[in-house]
Amino acid sequence: MTGASVSLEQSHDYAAPAKGARLLSAPHIGKLRLSHFRSHATLDLSCAPGAMVLTGANGIGKTNVLEALSMLAPGRGLRSAAFDEMRFERRLDWAVSADIDTVHGAVRAGIGWQNGARKVRVDGANGKLDDIAHVLPQLWLTPAMDRLFVDGASGRRKFLDRFAQTLDGGLTKALGAYEKAMRERNRLLQEGHSSRANNGWLDGLEEAMALNGVAIAAARLTALDALAVGLAAIPEAAFPRAAIALEGALEAALRQQSALEVEDAFRARLAAARPLDAAAGRTLEGPHRSDLQVSYAAKAMPAGACSTGEQKALLVGLILAQAHSVAAQRGDVPILLLDEVAAHLDRQRRAALAEILHALGGQSWITGTDREAFDGFEAVFGDDFAAINMETGSAPEGS
Repeated sequence: MTGASVSLEQSHDYAAPAKGARLLSAPHIGKLRLSHFRSHATLDLSCAPGAMVLTGANGIGKTNVLEALSMLAPGRGLRSAAFDEMRFERRLDWAVSADIDTVHGAVRAGIGWQNGARKVRVDGANGKLDDIAHVLPQLWLTPAMDRLFVDGASGRRKFLDRFAQTLDGGLTKALGAYEKAMRERNRLLQEGHSSRANNGWLDGLEEAMALNGVAIAAARLTALDALAVGLAAIPEAAFPRAAIALEGALEAALRQQSALEVEDAFRARLAAARPLDAAAGRTLEGPHRSDLQVSYAAKAMPAGACSTGEQKALLVGLILAQAHSVAAQRGDVPILLLDEVAAHLDRQRRAALAEILHALGGQSWITGTDREAFDGFEAVFGDDFAAINMETGSAPEGS
């Protein structure tokens, strides 16, 4: 994708999206409480609505706070860790509670790990993570994603799906149903059921894979198109613009055919591929094989071939574009969890990041070892800025 270059010296380089005539809302966390989560026996924070900067040495627990916040989103959080691993002590259960300020009033949301099970509470009653995600969309960027462009396709699929889930709440269910059906199909094929042409059990599993697989591919295409619009909105002089494409058989077919036609064709291919998949020990075709292709548009260079600094800047640009797209589609600005985001960003790009985040209008949680690296944020956000030294446990510092 290409677009006109802009200068950060110009005013209004970035304009937050508007959803019709309605102003964007910016749900944010007013108070955060942790109990026995990771390195934090207890933690109680009053939060600024704009930028929350957590500083301190590596290993002090900054990322643990961001992971706790990510527990309020569907899935297993930004580390994809086992819930048992998050306990401060093995014998203690953990809990995360947040007071969320929204345009419709305050919402108290909490999640805990109790007696080997995940418990979700919303305003004092049992709830679901989808209920929290509805009022508090989230996106995140972690150092582990720095290898997004050079590692395998799995990480890129998860990166796109994480974004797509904020636009389509049904995607989480479709992903789970597809994976469950595929695992069961693989098991049956390994047990020798592929030799039977008429197998009602396999037929049913392939029906579920076709139905949910096409739903997944359709949600990804919608997300891809929304992301392309978001990328065009981010100043190219601030962050290099990424060109994106989605490589996958179902996604390509959906650009040309109806969902029902693609579903029927995929179901037929799964049935025909039973012997081949049995020999391979896995399903060789489906949305679990798709890949997000990213390149540096101005250089026409694959992102994986770019320098470390360019890759980091491309990643930040992608996250900002995702946030813009979520705000445009939903009318709610997502909170952003940006772990060590300043690494590999020069002073100019850190300043651009602050300006874009402020213009977007949501809440950003940002970690870093160097407090001075975020001085520009304080100047931009003013009273909506807070910095916490995790080593001293100091209260938030206002501007």
